Amino acid sequence: MTNHRANTKQAALIAMLRAPEGATLEEIVAALGWQKHTARGAMSGALKKRLGLTIHAEPEPGRGRVYRIRDDEAS
Repeated sequence: MTNHRANTKQAALIAMLRAPEGATLEEIVAALGWQKHTARGAMSGALKKRLGLTIHAEPEPGRGRVYRIRDDEAS
């Protein structure tokens, strides 16, 4: 239902978070070339507030906090 452009950093972030393995903040920063505060802001502002996606963060041994979009809960 969301309408976002392909081949953008936002689309890449969404793809990373929808992958079964999710992504850590460090992985997002490395892949997109953003600073940590930019990545957190994109998840909070653009994805959660503007697009209405539900993002879950869970700690995983050996990786730290892993972020994922749960499609079954996304609007």
